[in-house]
Formats: sequence, C-alpha cells, structure tokens
Amino acid sequence: MATVTTPRRAPGGAGVMPDTPGWARWANDHRKWLFAAPAMVFVAALIVIPLGWTGWLSLTDAEGSVRAESEFVGFQNYLDVLSDTDRFWPAVGRTAAFTVVALLFEVVLGMAVALLLWRPFKGQKWVRVAILMPLVATPVAVGMMWRLIFDPNIGLANQVLGWVGIGPQPWLAGQHSALPTTIFIDVWQWTPMVVLILLAGLTSLSEEPQEAARIDGASSWQRFRHVTLPLLMPTVIVAILLRGIDALKTFDILYATKGRGGGSFHEVETLNVYAYGLSFDYNEYGVSSTVLILFFLIIIGSMWALTARRKEAKR
Repeated sequence: MATVTTPRRAPGGAGVMPDTPGWARWANDHRKWLFAAPAMVFVAALIVIPLGWTGWLSLTDAEGSVRAESEFVGFQNYLDVLSDTDRFWPAVGRTAAFTVVALLFEVVLGMAVALLLWRPFKGQKWVRVAILMPLVATPVAVGMMWRLIFDPNIGLANQVLGWVGIGPQPWLAGQHSALPTTIFIDVWQWTPMVVLILLAGLTSLSEEPQEAARIDGASSWQRFRHVTLPLLMPTVIVAILLRGIDALKTFDILYATKGRGGGSFHEVETLNVYAYGLSFDYNEYGVSSTVLILFFLIIIGSMWALTARRKEAKR
C-alpha cells in the first residue's frame, strides 16, 4: 500500500515549508504590509513632497516666481508673520470664529434632524432626499447662488424681509454682517453631512438601554441626555473631527461670495483666503508658504485634540 506523505508546515500554521528561503518566509509573514506598501508610499509621496517643498519655500524670500532665485532667510518669515497684527492674526481669529460657530450650529441642527429621522414615518425617504440636496451642489455654485439671494438691491432675501415690514439688510455687503452670512451658507450646505454621520450612529445603537430607561419612567429628554447621547458620543466626535477640519479649510464659499482678500475690508479673510492672496495676487511665495505651514500646524493640533477627546469618549 502506498504511503501518503503530508507536507510539513512551519510552526504557526503559516503553510511555509521548513526549507523555504529566509526572504520568502519574511515576505509571507509580512505580506499584508507588502501588499499595502505601494499605495502607502504613493500617498506618503503626495503628502511629504508638497509639504517639504512648502516648508523650504517658507525659509526663503521667494517671490515673483517659485523658479526665480531666492535667498535663505531662515525663520525671518515666521517672525514677520507672527508679528503681523494687521492681516495674519485677524485672519486666525476669523478662521477660528468661522469654524467654531459653523461647527456648533451644524452639530446641534444635525443632531436634531438625525433624531427626527431616527424613527420611521410616512414619507421618510423623500424627506431624507430633500435634506441631502445641498450636498449635491459644488461649494462655488452654492456661493454664487446665495450671493444672488443676498444681493442688497435685487436679492430675494431683502424682498422677503420687505413683505414682513423689515428694512433691507447688507448681508454679504456689510462689513460686520458678511462673516455671519457666510457661516449661514456653510451651515446650510454641510449640516446634511453631519446628519448622515449621526443618523448612521443612531441606527447602530442597541434598543435595550432605551427600553430599560423607558420602563424606569425616564422622559424623552432624560433618555436622550443619559442614554442616547453618551452612547452616541464617539460618533459625535467623529462628526466634529471630519466637519471641523473641513470647516477650517473652507475656501470655495468665501472666495465665491467675497472675492480676493475676503472683501474690501478683509471681512471674511480666513487663513486660506489670506494665503491664496499672498500666492496668486502678490506672488509672495515665501510668506504664503509660511502662512500655510502655520495653518497646517493648527490643523494638526486640532486633529490631535479631537482624537484625544474621542479616545476619552470611548472609555
């Protein structure tokens, strides 16, 4: 009778013969990293190379053209930018105000709408489609549309106010009303994104805690505050992280509604708009790169803070 020989396997059941070369064993043990390596290297190159080039430009006095001869000035650009109280620090303040206020309204309204859509009702699908409509349009198109609506002379917004006896408002044309108006536009377009994230989190929650709280006589507000919100907090942090970083980088709406410089008085000039103007309006590439590096550090710091808060929420 013939003897059937079973191939010997390496310890751990990896399926590698003992006489396999060492490099093949190593490749088999690290195959998941080897398969992902090309994509990881490509993504890293897309990030590291532009960031490194921008960092180098921030240490030079490059202007006029990025290919023109420039001198190494060290951290002089950083000292000049950080001491600029006319444009840089006001832009930092507007960026923070735009991000915080827009994010606050979007999370609160997104939570309210998500709770309304959590329970099934007649026509729910059509309501969801209607709510998601603002996400279909591009930010530039949204900005141009609201620019026409808020036009002080022919805009629909002032016509509606006139019907109820309220005088015309400057909206985007006002020095003090332009930033709140652009925040409203951002809230209008991106609240549906927060709704989607929070609704996905709500639908994944277990019903047992809700039923237990209902049996104990907890009201709707008590169930939301002590049961739903704590369970949903990791998802809320994710929504804040994604939308907050995106709000920090907002450029399309601001430029589409107010143009270069964020308006005549720089009333909506955030760090993005400021850096864009330095690069493409004044060709001061060294200074603009400095602003972008500082902006990048602000974004990284914000991501770190929100990620740490998310880890605390999961505990």
